[in-house]
Amino acid sequence: MLILIAGPYRSGTGDDPSKMAANLKRLEEPSYALFKAGHVPMIGEWVALPVWHAAGGRHVGDDLYEEIFHPVAGRLLALCDAVLRLPGDSKGADNDVRIARERGIPVYYRLEDVPGCAGTLVA
Repeated sequence: MLILIAGPYRSGTGDDPSKMAANLKRLEEPSYALFKAGHVPMIGEWVALPVWHAAGGRHVGDDLYEEIFHPVAGRLLALCDAVLRLPGDSKGADNDVRIARERGIPVYYRLEDVPGCAGTLVA
């Protein structure tokens, strides 16, 4: 399955780049376990960040950022087979879950609940 990993990226960071990078690292933590189970992990920021930079994005939260970041997740969800929702407050991730449920896409809240990932630990 193509699985969108959703969780905090910008939330709670005060737009501090080092905190956002730490959040991205946390989003990436289950990616190898998903891959080993035969899935393709996907994170919206993996797509949105290069698009935003290519479009001339400079300041987190600017109009261009808003134009790109949340719509990327919506477009990815049209392709994804499931969502893995990681813990933490995030309006964007909550919106991803809402969209997934509306589209009948399974939402998992624990890595071990994803098919093929039982007994898997995140390194």
